[in-house]
Amino acid sequence: MIIRIQSPNGTKRVEVKPTESTKSLFEKVHEAFELPSFRFALYLSRDKKNEVVSSPRKTLKGSKLNHGDMLFLHMLDDGGGCSKEKKVIKGSLADASSTTQNASKTAAVASTSQAVASTSTSQQAASTNQQVASSVKSKVEEDEVDRILAKEDGRIPRKLNPQLCRHGTNSKCVHCIPLDPWDENYLKEQNIKHISFNSYLRKLTSGVDKGKFVTLDDISCKIKGGCKEHPPWPKGICSKCQPSAITLNRQSYRHVDNVMFENPSLVERFLNYWRVTGHQRMGFLYGHYEPHLDVPLGIKATVAAVYEPPQEGSRDHVKLLPDPKKEIVDEIAEGLGLRCVGWIFTDLVPLDANNGTVRYLRHAGTYFLSAHEVITAAHFQNLHPNPCRFSPEGKYGSKFVTVIVTGDQNNQVHMEGYQVSNQCQSVVRDKCLIPTKDAPELAYIKESSAEQYVPDVYFKEKDQYNNEVVRLGRPLPVEYLLLDCPVSTPNEPVYSFAVNEANFPVANRMVEGHLQDFSALASYLSKFSNDQFLEAMSDLHVLIYIATMDMLPLREYLGPLLRAVRERDRSAALEWKRSDHWGTVEQLVMASGAQSGSSSAAADVAGSGTGQAAAASTSSWTCQHCTFINQTASENCDMCHLPQ
Repeated sequence: MIIRIQSPNGTKRVEVKPTESTKSLFEKVHEAFELPSFRFALYLSRDKKNEVVSSPRKTLKGSKLNHGDMLFLHMLDDGGGCSKEKKVIKGSLADASSTTQNASKTAAVASTSQAVASTSTSQQAASTNQQVASSVKSKVEEDEVDRILAKEDGRIPRKLNPQLCRHGTNSKCVHCIPLDPWDENYLKEQNIKHISFNSYLRKLTSGVDKGKFVTLDDISCKIKGGCKEHPPWPKGICSKCQPSAITLNRQSYRHVDNVMFENPSLVERFLNYWRVTGHQRMGFLYGHYEPHLDVPLGIKATVAAVYEPPQEGSRDHVKLLPDPKKEIVDEIAEGLGLRCVGWIFTDLVPLDANNGTVRYLRHAGTYFLSAHEVITAAHFQNLHPNPCRFSPEGKYGSKFVTVIVTGDQNNQVHMEGYQVSNQCQSVVRDKCLIPTKDAPELAYIKESSAEQYVPDVYFKEKDQYNNEVVRLGRPLPVEYLLLDCPVSTPNEPVYSFAVNEANFPVANRMVEGHLQDFSALASYLSKFSNDQFLEAMSDLHVLIYIATMDMLPLREYLGPLLRAVRERDRSAALEWKRSDHWGTVEQLVMASGAQSGSSSAAADVAGSGTGQAAAASTSSWTCQHCTFINQTASENCDMCHLPQ
């Protein structure tokens, strides 16, 4: 069909097919008018209404264009673009025959120069990328566990086979030579589902070039900026700036191969809130990474403490709230030699309260992680990237783990660990993945809109005839994004912090008996002798509270105490106890205890008098610590929570 294009400098006809895309129409208009750039728009009406958008997917028939229709061309920039267009069109109308040969020669020269320029530019870009990659590789400071594993051989030793080996003890053959850490047969025999990330890197660098040209790049779902050949999205897009379609693959490696809680009391203390309230709970895991000996070149996340941020929980959901203390918590954890290695949450529904059983909710017939939880896990992994020297950006993937406490097949409480793939991290980072409304096991790839262009995301599955087919991720099973990670506790419990029979209340638990205040600190300290100060301070929740106390925050003085707790140095802890700032806290504790004793004695004396006098004396009182006038007859001040 023929489409007429009217511009301020005349009308031209363009021959197109109804099945062609609107992008092809723009290219033919650009060629017909010999425009200097694609900075123009096409409209169905003269008053710039009903714009025809350039898209490689939208056809002319879908845009309701018919044979003989007229479109109106308007340049987007009224400055140099329009004047240049007028000069080109007038020159061609004045002497078209005389300039045809010159134009062809000029075009040939221009195309040759552009080819040479593009070749040199590509070579310069390649050399620049290689220089950037080498500079990043030299500057990236990887985690300590990665540096330790990089120095190890990693190969799996094998003993002599008495039936097949026919050589001495100092020789090796194909039957006893050490195996590579990524050997599939060995992993299958040891029931290892995924190879470790360092084994994956060792596999990439095992060639002749020793990994000289190995680069690990994250996929990008965003339009590349700076393209000047067309209007910005949604008015236009080209193959140079358009992100490529993505095919999801099951990731063969994982960054963390095991999650180990130092002792069962960590989980029991975390579950106490659910046992008291019946509400679900979430917490951050603090610990460190170390080599995992059960997996070749594996990494283990060892958990030493659980911090529960501000949150709102119910029987079916948990909502995180802003945490003003997050920076202080990370600072204290760093002083103790810990870091945030993951997060944990509960999904427990009681089955029989008398027997302590819970429902078996998550399995292969339902789901392991919901789409909401997968997106949250990817968000946390993006916040905690993994330093990697093979990535041009200096980071690739994440060691951040997800642990869920749920019911097993025997309706007993157990833990499961997961990570999401690097592809899932990229899709969530670029805000392309959303959950479905009524199916927790399915996610959904957003469709392109005027605000955001979203590339197609495909995944492979087997149909009813057992054939592998490619499907569009609308919807998308989240199992393609998951990597399972075993969770365990050691046979012999390990305690980075001292075991205290009297636990200090956990932060952000708004339940009676679990509130953190000064009276709770005084009661907690009274259960330890002077020589047990190290044991009393060996609790992450205690250290966070004394660092953020309202009346006397000790954040800037905690450095020596954190070092003493980390190194189990009792003498250094007692020396810090004799400091002036902690002496002030002890005086407040002693004053609160003495005052509480005197107030109880006064109450006994008042009890011998008339009831009216006693009621009058306790109607209102002034706190001697903060001078707040309390209008109630409570024993503690409503402002500073200290006793009368």
